[in-house]
Amino acid sequence: MNRFALCPLAFALLSAAFAVDPDRVANTVVLDDTGVKNLRIETIDVEETDFEESIFSLGRIEAIPASRSGVSSRIAGRIVELKAALGDVVAVGQEVARLESRQPGDPPPSIMLKAAAGGIVTKGNVALGEPLEPEATLMEITDLSEVFAIARVPEPQAGSMKPGTVAHIRVASLPDDNFEGELLRFGTEADRGSGTIDAIFKLPNPNLTIRPGMRAEFSIVLSKREGVMSIPRSALQGDAASRFVYVKDFDLKNAFIKTLVEVGQVNDRFAEITNGLLPGDSVVTRGGYSLAFAGGGSVSLKAALDAAHGHEHNEDGSELTPDQKKSQDGSKAEDGHTHSEGVGGNTLWKIVSGVLAVLLVITVARGRKSSGTAEDEESSANAKKSNPEAV
Repeated sequence: MNRFALCPLAFALLSAAFAVDPDRVANTVVLDDTGVKNLRIETIDVEETDFEESIFSLGRIEAIPASRSGVSSRIAGRIVELKAALGDVVAVGQEVARLESRQPGDPPPSIMLKAAAGGIVTKGNVALGEPLEPEATLMEITDLSEVFAIARVPEPQAGSMKPGTVAHIRVASLPDDNFEGELLRFGTEADRGSGTIDAIFKLPNPNLTIRPGMRAEFSIVLSKREGVMSIPRSALQGDAASRFVYVKDFDLKNAFIKTLVEVGQVNDRFAEITNGLLPGDSVVTRGGYSLAFAGGGSVSLKAALDAAHGHEHNEDGSELTPDQKKSQDGSKAEDGHTHSEGVGGNTLWKIVSGVLAVLLVITVARGRKSSGTAEDEESSANAKKSNPEAV
């Protein structure tokens, strides 16, 4: 066997054991703790969920007509005291004003006006000291614990909806809040100009933060599919031809890998991922746009790998070859420094080197043995020629 026949195999084993994907190296951003904090990095684990197929629509908020009530008086008089103003929340039966009667008396008789229903004072028609007639309304009170969210839906899409259909609703003036409404019915007449019809959703409003007249955006759920791998839309980057996300490295701290993905259907909140990710991957949902401009990051890949694996690497993140390690150790020895060697790489190299050394000794021994046999045969032949009688 050729004494060098094992060398290619040995280096193949070393390459397989310590190979680093160059694409991964080029697309990895490594940050320190401060960098992660400054970029406000947030991640979420990829999982299979129910994916909603939805349509988008715009609309508005309106008060429920039946939730309005008025405050009036059965007798004519003058408002001499107001106990509630616009925007105040009042309870049913609460005193809201005092009316002085026009009947003679010293002082003239007066009555208290009470709220017929609870809610928010949304309209005031009479000021302090002004007269109030029995047919007039002093103020209007609206119960806003529930409101109507009215979406303008294209007529063809309205055919796919029925009472009970759910919509995720965002109100423009409350961007951090998400609401969910249920379709009650459609409007009585379509808009011929826009080709839309009003879809009226009932929307709970327990905190009374939603007010009539606010603009709203609707994601109306038409159907659901189970077991679909999806991620928040905020994690997606790139254009339609090249979508990518940043995936948190499972091994290196604060390392994020730019990963190409294939996208299926997209709704207002999530994007279906058909290729590129696996369940359990942790994708960046906030700060990913900044990562795209972070270059290699604030920490080198070499330093991150050194810290994670407990031994040194090349600048590109690849493992040191035995020659590189030997040269590096020699340089450190000259500087008067000694360091412990990496376990995995040196152990394998020692095994390979030992095998090569044994093969080298065997080959040299065989060469010497062959050489010695030839010399003995030549000496014997020469002796026979010089002394034929000895034969």
